[in-house]
Amino acid sequence: MSRLYCAIDTPDFDQALHLIRQVRPWFQGIKLGMEFYMRFGNAGILQAISIAGPESALFLDLKLHDIPNTVAGATAALMPLNPEFLTIHTAGGHDMIKAAADTVKDHKTKILGVTLLTSLSDEDISCFSSYSIKDMVRRLAAPAIKAGCHGLVCSPHEVEILRAEFGSDVILMVPGIRPEGSVADDQKRVMTPQQAIKAGADHLVIGRPVTRAEDPAKAAENIAGSLDNARAA
Repeated sequence: MSRLYCAIDTPDFDQALHLIRQVRPWFQGIKLGMEFYMRFGNAGILQAISIAGPESALFLDLKLHDIPNTVAGATAALMPLNPEFLTIHTAGGHDMIKAAADTVKDHKTKILGVTLLTSLSDEDISCFSSYSIKDMVRRLAAPAIKAGCHGLVCSPHEVEILRAEFGSDVILMVPGIRPEGSVADDQKRVMTPQQAIKAGADHLVIGRPVTRAEDPAKAAENIAGSLDNARAA
């Protein structure tokens, strides 16, 4: 069953907890990233989890990228938080990915590899690659899965090709989700929630269309309801 994760991307602690309280009836998980973690650390994450409740999954989006020993140590330091998912950059290579995957093997945490950020376009990557985004994502994804990644973070535009390549065993966590009529902000490769699920996404990450809405709870309810209707149809 696909999950909706709300991206609580704010360094304002009280605002973060307020948003979590508003969206938790409608979203099955929360995503906390660098903005929040760099300011509040493990203690802040634990408090956020306590507000979200025991049924809410934690997606810890820190995009670790360093030498294998450092990434293994950082991953181990995060295990007391018991995240459902933890992100690393696939560009870190086989040994780095394996170090992270080996560190979580006795925990419930699954490692997700970030290929190319959803804020990038083909034009953006042309300065360092002659490949298209879809080809580059595929080239980064295959060795990452082989090295031990349980899944991938990708834009909705790459879901279909990755699902065709890896089948249903690989988890696809998909940001860059924008409900119909929403502005794209700094995201370049976006789809609606319904389109992303239809393409084969497992889990969706939705942030600003909810967190910057005049009524975040209502926005969350509308998105969750629209997905329920799409599944029923």
